[in-house]
Amino acid sequence: MGPAFLAVPYMFGLVALVGVPLVGTAVLAFTDYSGISAPQWVGAANLRAISNDDSLGRAVLTTVVVVAVAVPLRVAGATALALLLHRPGRSVTAARAAAFLPTVVPDVALALVWAWLLNPLSGPLALAGLPIGGVLTDPVGARLAVAVLVAFQLGEGFVIALAWRTSLGRTPYEAATLAGASPGFVLRRLTLPQMRPALAALAVRDAVVVLHATFVAALLLTRGGPSRATVGLPQWLYETEFAYLRVGYASAASLTVLVVTGALTAAAWWSVRRNLPGGAASS
Repeated sequence: MGPAFLAVPYMFGLVALVGVPLVGTAVLAFTDYSGISAPQWVGAANLRAISNDDSLGRAVLTTVVVVAVAVPLRVAGATALALLLHRPGRSVTAARAAAFLPTVVPDVALALVWAWLLNPLSGPLALAGLPIGGVLTDPVGARLAVAVLVAFQLGEGFVIALAWRTSLGRTPYEAATLAGASPGFVLRRLTLPQMRPALAALAVRDAVVVLHATFVAALLLTRGGPSRATVGLPQWLYETEFAYLRVGYASAASLTVLVVTGALTAAAWWSVRRNLPGGAASS
């Protein structure tokens, strides 16, 4: 029994859970289908209608705003924690577990806790005298609240940044210490440049993660309000398909999102390969 045989269950699950739905979505994207009546072939009409859909444009804008706020927070937080906790030790191990803990908390539980914290009447922040009364009723404040919520789950990025920082050789740091370099100089000129490939890939990966993570956060925290200011792409797709029964149109939009996500993934792969030693030459 060769090693390839062990991959059979995984490949079967990949085809059944990813491949078949993907093919179905690609076919339905070119139809007018409500999920009840038989689909009618419309060609590229759904794809043309996407560019003129104002509600989709607002959802895209909301998603871009959340991604633009959350991704830098996630990358900066993961990098800072990795730099602080890369040294071995029992106390450091406990701190690493604490840094990863929010990632294993279910999205629903985290959103409910966040809603409790921001409650303008009985929440702990309001009782402490902080002016948070209008955060969730203001479009800008609500978008920022959703962005900070999805940025809080940075455990996976922390693990990636920590692994990359741990893999860096000790020789350059020992030479910098002998030369009397300051910690700030070592961080700016030695550590961060060497971590650039990981940080670039992490930023693109987090953009993809945040794009899909806004659904639960916005649905439970603001229900898409106020004035649908926090309705991102995932919630828009859900409402279009299951509330308005425009399955074909939602499939076309999903296919577009898939293409964009694939382009971001390819950009991350290209960035990492180009920034690795010898990567530019091998490309």
